[in-house]
Amino acid sequence: MTDDVGVVREAAGEHRPAFLELFFDLVFVLAFIVLAADLSATPTWLASAQTLILFLAFSLVWALTSWAADTFDLNHPRGQVQVFWVMTGSLVMSIAVPQAFSERGPLFAIAYLAIHFGSSTYLVIAGRQQILRTRNRRILFWVGISGTAWLAGAFLPDTARTALWAVAISIEYVAVVLGWPTPRLGRSSGWEWKLVGERVAERYREFLVIALGMLIFIAALTIGPENYTIHRLTAFGMAFATAVLMWRIYIFRAGEVLPEAIVASPNPSRFCQFAVLGHLVMVAGLILTAAGTALAIDDPLRRPHLGWGMIILGGPALFLVGCGLLDYTVFSRVSWTRPVGIILLGLLVLTFPVLPQLSVMALVPLILLGVAIAYTVEFRTRQASPPRIRH
Repeated sequence: MTDDVGVVREAAGEHRPAFLELFFDLVFVLAFIVLAADLSATPTWLASAQTLILFLAFSLVWALTSWAADTFDLNHPRGQVQVFWVMTGSLVMSIAVPQAFSERGPLFAIAYLAIHFGSSTYLVIAGRQQILRTRNRRILFWVGISGTAWLAGAFLPDTARTALWAVAISIEYVAVVLGWPTPRLGRSSGWEWKLVGERVAERYREFLVIALGMLIFIAALTIGPENYTIHRLTAFGMAFATAVLMWRIYIFRAGEVLPEAIVASPNPSRFCQFAVLGHLVMVAGLILTAAGTALAIDDPLRRPHLGWGMIILGGPALFLVGCGLLDYTVFSRVSWTRPVGIILLGLLVLTFPVLPQLSVMALVPLILLGVAIAYTVEFRTRQASPPRIRH
């Protein structure tokens, strides 16, 4: 059986990510680092909203490229062309991030739209199966609608650009959820993507791992080769402990049994598309955590004001929200440890007037450790076997 751009992965017996996909992820390591560094340099509510918009744009590019990789063989040159095109555009987007809401707005918008238009047009032309061509025509239709807002916003002032780009990215995500409904072409169904559970689960894990790596990198970069103090080194240690605990909370149990859950689902492709939501929220939390880490390491003895403090605490809280979403996707229930952890993190706001950033930051891994231990005890108390996987 031949595919649209090379050889079908199923026919080739490939159910793991291709080496090219790991290379592809390096671009997003850079993107996440730039997003976190830019937010830590300007820790305001407006900057947080702008970072979210840019993150959602990068995430959509990553998700669509990863999903499409199940349709064709990335070891074939014709399949590699599309991935290299996306990598190039994503690098340009990353370069534009620090001034995306000022003079480099047009560069970011053009690079982003070039990725979508270029990839979809290429797959429409190169595709040999009607399903692939029709699917990408639907995507082109919706990018054409959102693209107007992206381009118009690129030439507007800061606040107006933020509002218009928020509308643009919202249109795109609504289109994804609805299956890109298009006149005369209908909407896309989950089975059209031919997503392979083992491969997609591994891709989602890799996406989370590069975000964890970004957190550690930002912490190391902030502490720098000079100005070592016991307070800054302690803050770095707290950042690493936070990263380790976040990994533990993710992998036990939903992240570990995700491939199994996808296989058990009556509609694996649709399940994969829902599972990405929890991962996106977790990665957003990790970017926020990295920005908060940079703030705390840079000035560990300063008392956090509300804006800085919400970044320091909001990242871990958002990560737990993502874990809860993934729990529900896999097990049809959410552990009580997730909301309790979020509440405890929220209560740390009360310590802002009396505790320095270092002390607040040190309490975060303690709460995450409590969440990890409590969930392990809950799991073992409920039953010795893994929880029932959602069908």
